[in-house]
Amino acid sequence: MRNLELTVDGKRMTAESGSRLIGIVGASGPAAVAAKVNGRLESLQARITGNATIETVALDSPLGKRVYRKSLCFLLSYASALIAPERVLIIGHSLGDGYYFRYRGNEKPDRDSLERVMREAVSMDMPIELVDLTHDEAVAYSREHGLVETESLLESLNASSYSFARLGGCMEMNYEPLLPSTGLLTLWELREYEDGLLLRYPQSRSPKRIMPFVDNPLLFSVFRENKRFASILGVSSIGELNSKVQDGSIEKTVLLSEALQRRRISDTARLIRERGSVRAVFIAGPSSSGKTTFSLRLSDELRVEGYRPIKISLDDYYLPTEKVPVDEFGEKDYEVLESLDLPLLRKQLTDLIEGREVHLASFSFKDRRTTFRPEAVRMDDDSLLVIEGIHGLNPKLIPSLPHGYGFRIYISALTQVNLDTRSRISTTDNRILRRMVRDMRTRGFDAVDTLSRWPSVERGEKNHIFPFQNNADVMVNSALEYEMGVLKPYAEPLLRSVPKEAGEAYTTARRLLDFLEFICPIPSTLVPPDSLIREFIGGSVYSAI
Repeated sequence: MRNLELTVDGKRMTAESGSRLIGIVGASGPAAVAAKVNGRLESLQARITGNATIETVALDSPLGKRVYRKSLCFLLSYASALIAPERVLIIGHSLGDGYYFRYRGNEKPDRDSLERVMREAVSMDMPIELVDLTHDEAVAYSREHGLVETESLLESLNASSYSFARLGGCMEMNYEPLLPSTGLLTLWELREYEDGLLLRYPQSRSPKRIMPFVDNPLLFSVFRENKRFASILGVSSIGELNSKVQDGSIEKTVLLSEALQRRRISDTARLIRERGSVRAVFIAGPSSSGKTTFSLRLSDELRVEGYRPIKISLDDYYLPTEKVPVDEFGEKDYEVLESLDLPLLRKQLTDLIEGREVHLASFSFKDRRTTFRPEAVRMDDDSLLVIEGIHGLNPKLIPSLPHGYGFRIYISALTQVNLDTRSRISTTDNRILRRMVRDMRTRGFDAVDTLSRWPSVERGEKNHIFPFQNNADVMVNSALEYEMGVLKPYAEPLLRSVPKEAGEAYTTARRLLDFLEFICPIPSTLVPPDSLIREFIGGSVYSAI
């Protein structure tokens, strides 16, 4: 067996071809939970077969935390398979600092037994191995254990073999790297929640303890509605979506998905009408949640309800560059509330609500200067302000707004389709793909730009958007059940253009490419011109998008 030339964390060494990464990086210490091999994230149980540059991934790094959380979910699946093999535990959505799980038949979970088995597995430091299964073996295992979504995905892929992770007698598709063993999974909390379980993990701001539980019933209600919509569509997993592409029924699925989202928007407009006293609608959400198209479509529905909407974007109220505050790194921080010209914004909104005529602001991102629109606007009895921007739910935005005058909407792309029975699709990954496609089309930013900027975007969201989401009167999910298939043909060439020299951006690009391999492409010609996804791929009836 030939020796390989390796560079591990900057140090040169040799190893036999076929050696496991865990043996190669073992000298780096117990904090290593995975490794980047030539920039690609790999499990430490993976074997290395060629010369490579290897970087260890620490537990406290962003990638390390991702590996920890995915491994924690597998640990729960193992415990459930051991104590209740006749039941099927399905991973659901993220909820705050945890993941929601439920049994397929809505059976009551035995939390105490599950926790006991999980703790025992951690104390035993059980290995999490990688095994290759043939197509027939993988399908047979999934069918035997009731993993309907996994079986559907395997049938749609129809590959000759698949990589699976194994913990004891429990297996799942090897979608993302896991820890090499269970010994590091010491910090978590398992609690009963609604009709299922919430598996909680440490947050970045508190890596050594589980924070006190903060419920988010409004967000959970949105996911519960999504579950109902998914059953109407027959699309709760990627395998089911792929099968509709393959059998030719995807066009009907697209139309029904759009109809359900149209219902969400029209229901929101009716709620505003029923409130009666509303004079201003505030729409906020994280990056690439579709705020712009949603605000325009909501405005259309409000017209149907008899209103005359006046749309305002908070982006038109930025301060000139020299007045924008700086962050802890000395960079201009356009994510903070204080980056807006708050006196101007508050005066114009107050003037409008009190019936005065106003020339609304217009901000040029090219010149970083504010001008004023030549046409004046004035609110009548049937007028309604529709205000869109990341700070829309912050109570400090317009503190003087009379009680009952505001209606607040939180919007996000809350991905409701799972990869399979035991693997969810990250809402963040969905938004990254949306933003990357739009950035290239409208701003000339390539994939490296988008992926490199994303950590900064996330920091801004955690500080300035997510803390205020429970101020919303309504939460709206902008994700469409079919959209991953539409985004794939646009995203893949952009991701493939990311060079290895781009570091973390390359690692993220490779991970997203691996994920997109599971999805059948859907032609964009099936997407209606008023669809929210058109904000990202182009061709919207709202031509300014």
